[in-house]
Amino acid sequence: MVVTGRAVLLAGVLTVAVAFSGSLGPWAAAAAVAALVVSVAVDVLLAASPRALRLSRAGDTSLRLGDAASVEVTVANPTRRRLRGTVRDAWPPSAHAGPRVQPLRVDAGERRRVRTTLVPTRRGDARAAGVTVRSLGPLRLAGRQRTLPAPWTVRVLPPFHSRRHLPGKLSRLRELEGQHTAMVRGQGSEFDSLRDYVPGDDVRSIDWRASARNDGVVVRTWRPERDRRILIVLDTGRTSAGRVGDTPRLDHAMDAALLLAALAGKAGDRVDFLAYDRRVRAQVKAAGKGSQVHRIVEAMAPLEAELLESDPAGMASAILTAQGRTRSLVVLLTDLNAAALEEGLLPRVPALTARHLLLVAAVQDPAVTAMAAGRDDSAAVYRAAAAERTLAERRRVTAELRRVGVEVVDAEPEHIAPALADAYINLKAQGRL
Repeated sequence: MVVTGRAVLLAGVLTVAVAFSGSLGPWAAAAAVAALVVSVAVDVLLAASPRALRLSRAGDTSLRLGDAASVEVTVANPTRRRLRGTVRDAWPPSAHAGPRVQPLRVDAGERRRVRTTLVPTRRGDARAAGVTVRSLGPLRLAGRQRTLPAPWTVRVLPPFHSRRHLPGKLSRLRELEGQHTAMVRGQGSEFDSLRDYVPGDDVRSIDWRASARNDGVVVRTWRPERDRRILIVLDTGRTSAGRVGDTPRLDHAMDAALLLAALAGKAGDRVDFLAYDRRVRAQVKAAGKGSQVHRIVEAMAPLEAELLESDPAGMASAILTAQGRTRSLVVLLTDLNAAALEEGLLPRVPALTARHLLLVAAVQDPAVTAMAAGRDDSAAVYRAAAAERTLAERRRVTAELRRVGVEVVDAEPEHIAPALADAYINLKAQGRL
């Protein structure tokens, strides 16, 4: 049972009336209390029972972070009484559901739809907590209330802000393949066609057998490779939980991974995805050529950073198992943390580079760079010294990785996605994939 503000107001009015009743005070008080209790009881009895309602849902099941979704609840009233009251569709606070409470009136045997708008601020699965229906009596003094189950899940996908870079990167790929109006020579390893020799061509590309069968000198033309295997590995361990600006490092890495997956899919390569810390958190295997972005986005959505150290040995084993003996480009998105890499990843690099081309991508924290430039007071100088030491260790680890044959991309959040895409295009242009 619930009591409304109208009942409280009525109780206050009756109290004032009893106070001015003089010698009839005790009798008036008893009569007022009895009248109030009877009125509330009758109102509760005449209110439609929310227990008998039937709920169903419809609406959006997914959206990108930053967009809005709409979810409807259909309330069916199979009873013989008209239901008057309010309804609240409860969601997690991060879903920012609104309006919070809505009026509801459903006649006997009818149904009404109640719409709720969600504007989530967190990536992942937002699950409805239940629908609370408050049914009031005809006097609006009291009523009945019950929370009814109405399960529904809306998956909030990564926003993919780096999508805006995709047209420019695709244009560079077309240039490599000679399909753009601005022809750019790119060295690949897949034979494309033969053409006449032009002064300035590399003499190593001359096809002497074909030239012998023709009147002039003929050269081979090459194109960047297609149908190559790319494995994007997302480190979901402790270091990915750190915030760079207002966003976790994991989310910046996801954005860069999505741009690379979209670009590689358009280039005709097969893209696999693996999220790992101490076990496999998510995995997507390419079913064939073409874009896997939608499947990767779905796999990324519920991922959260785990507050534990990643297992580099297990990660290396998972990579080797996933790709087998097929030479692939393995893109590992992690942090260039000196302690974690020197004790964990570096000893396993030879086993990975023996079979695959390894590229490590990391997100720089611009706040550390800004801190290193501070000289305003003694405290700022100490902070600058700590920041310089951090940056020096980062440079040392980068140099060590490159020394053992690992490609490294280290850039700030707004540049990591295009920088990773450029590294992929350069490797393709060099014929290293």
